[in-house]
Amino acid sequence: MQLTAVNWHIFDLLQGQTWTLNALGATTTLDARALGLGILGLVRIGPIVFFALLGGMIADTHDRRRVMMVTQSIAGLSAALLALATFAGIDQLWVIYVLTAVNASAMAFDNPSRQALVPSLVPRVHLANALSLNTTLMQVVSILGPALGGLAIATWNLGSIYAVNAASFAAVILALALMRHRAAPAAPRSAITLSGMLEGARFVYRERIIWSTMLLDFFATFFASARTMLPLIAKDILGADVITYGLLSSAQAVGSLVAGVVLSLRHSIPKQGPVLLVSVALYGLATALFGLSTSFLLSFVLFAISGAADTVSTVIRGTMRQLLTPDHLRGRMVGVNMMFFMGGPQLGELEAGVVASVWGIVASVVSGGLITFGLTLWVAWRYPRLREYDGVGVTGPPTPTPAA
Repeated sequence: MQLTAVNWHIFDLLQGQTWTLNALGATTTLDARALGLGILGLVRIGPIVFFALLGGMIADTHDRRRVMMVTQSIAGLSAALLALATFAGIDQLWVIYVLTAVNASAMAFDNPSRQALVPSLVPRVHLANALSLNTTLMQVVSILGPALGGLAIATWNLGSIYAVNAASFAAVILALALMRHRAAPAAPRSAITLSGMLEGARFVYRERIIWSTMLLDFFATFFASARTMLPLIAKDILGADVITYGLLSSAQAVGSLVAGVVLSLRHSIPKQGPVLLVSVALYGLATALFGLSTSFLLSFVLFAISGAADTVSTVIRGTMRQLLTPDHLRGRMVGVNMMFFMGGPQLGELEAGVVASVWGIVASVVSGGLITFGLTLWVAWRYPRLREYDGVGVTGPPTPTPAA
């Protein structure tokens, strides 16, 4: 709900405004709404890039559950401050950007601990199913969140959404407190050094299967990230109101939910490498067609297809990485991966905003989808081990994959 509200908040603040860029003796008029939404992506990725390696190191050397309790408390506090600022009428872009950066900083430490904790909570044989179920659960709330967010914007106000989000962190912290997992840190605290932090990056690059999946993740989310442009697509192309915008925002999650349910019921995914490549290629094509659509129903279906394809690739990538990474490096691997899977969409929001502000929304979305499709073909050609990969199942330990 808050992601939907923040995007709409910036869109509404910049409604009807243009920014002028003077460069090389030429003056270009930019759509402030598109560029403002794009800058939001830059604000989110900056702290993640800065803190990702340290966050991964902390996840490997500290109690991951306790780290999450601290980070979730900070995220809840940032939401509360955003609510107070909105209720007080402080509708300034810098306030939204600063509190968004605080939240992103907390997530830079939260995500490595969260993902590294999962394999310790379930038997190895059930990891793929557990990841699928977790993805499915996330998609359920991702359907409800944007839809309720759009309805709440229309009937309440933005401050109420931020306040509800802040209050919801009490349930998160309670769940962490009740968690029975009490495993010791995977690595000694003495390992918190620059060399220790870089060890995760070295491992990822040596393990070419993991490296190639991270490249795929980054390319897809950088070029084919249409979510930030949704307020513009809904308003300018589909002629929709804020409630319809909320429904469109949930389309990707609907597709993800369907795919997640199917995957969670399967005992294994055959030919993981080819399925991964096909799903990312389909994600790119669906995004490109989504950019061309002028029908709400067709746009909803295409956006849902992109969500389904993304979920298939997410589950496969997640399972491969978790099973191929030793526990003492798992947090650092996630930290490196966070630069890709979070850096891609956030930088992609900036890229999409710049392209949309200069050449238009359709050019931004369509070009991004087609570029993603082309880069997927390049990854398939460049990394034959991924193209042929079928080594991670859920029936036993994987065979280590040597560097290509």
